[in-house]
Order: sequence, then structure tokens, then C-alpha cells
Amino acid sequence: MKLWKRNAVVAAIVLFVCVAVYLNWSYHIEDADVGKTLGQAEMVGAKSDALLPSAQPSGSTAPAESGTPAPTGVSTGYFASARLNRQQARDSALAMLRDTMDSETAEEGARAEAGAAIETLADATVSEAQIENLIIAKGYDDCVTFISDGGVSVVVSATENGLQDADAARITEIVTNETGVPASQITIIEAQG
Repeated sequence: MKLWKRNAVVAAIVLFVCVAVYLNWSYHIEDADVGKTLGQAEMVGAKSDALLPSAQPSGSTAPAESGTPAPTGVSTGYFASARLNRQQARDSALAMLRDTMDSETAEEGARAEAGAAIETLADATVSEAQIENLIIAKGYDDCVTFISDGGVSVVVSATENGLQDADAARITEIVTNETGVPASQITIIEAQG
């Protein structure tokens, strides 16, 4: 009975995390589609990159073009796609595990394994989010983390000077502290957003 209650609590937590991720994603999609119609507003401290063709000069009242880059902290391109794909794969796996747990014909051992897998999935989800938040807090524009049995892969947005050894050491330290995975099982990849 205790195992069932624990598994039900873990399943409820995973469900709430999945719903929160979906709602966050859907709100960001809605915000991206709205665009600006009344005038340009700039975030305090926002920097404009004159090299980007779609960047508006400060003080311009022309509406933004559809290619305007997203402000720092908003996922675009590869990172948004990777997060969405990761979440869809996780949701699919979670649905199969729940079906196994809810099946009346499944053996108790299979149900226990499904419960343990859900708990592992929930732990990985929390760890990935913590790692991503800490890396972004260290000044990187964006990143996405994938935790698997074989180790941890971290994809970080390209920096102006490329990924340096100090950057790799900083990211490795964050991942090791959060997961306990040794540095030899951590892969860091630099990607264009």
C-alpha cells in the first residue's frame, strides 16, 4: 500500500511538471506570435546588435520585423526545438510507464519497475532544469541538457569567442555538482541558437 501511495505521489508530481512545461511553452509561443503593434518598447539594459539586419536602432518607432531576434532568456531555434522534442519523448515514455502501472494484468514486479522508472524520469527532469538554469545564470544565452544512463550531454549556445576551456570547466562543475556524474561522462557541445 505504501509503494502505491509513493508511486501515485511521484506520478502526480511528474504530471504537474509536464503540465507546467507545456503551459510555459504554449505561453511563449503565444507571446512570440503576438508581435508589437503600437510601438517599440525596449527592455531596460537591453543591448542592440547593429550587425543584425533586423535589429531596430534605439528610438525607432517602426514595428519590428518578423525576424527580430528574441530577447535573452527566450528560447529560439535549436534550443526550443530540442526542449520540445525532449518533452514529447518524455511524455510518450511516461504514458507507457503509467499504462504499465495501471494495467491490471501486469505483474507486481513490472509495476514496481515502472514506478522506479517514473521516479528516475522525474529526478532527471528536475536535474536537467536545474543545470540549465545554473548555466544560463552564469551568463550563457541558452542551453539544453540531456541526462541518460550513459552520462550527461549539455548543448550551450555559441559564445562570441567560442567555447573556451574555462567555459567547459565551469559547465562540467555545475553538472557534476547537480548530478554526481564524473567529468568523463559529461559531453559539452556548442551550438548555434
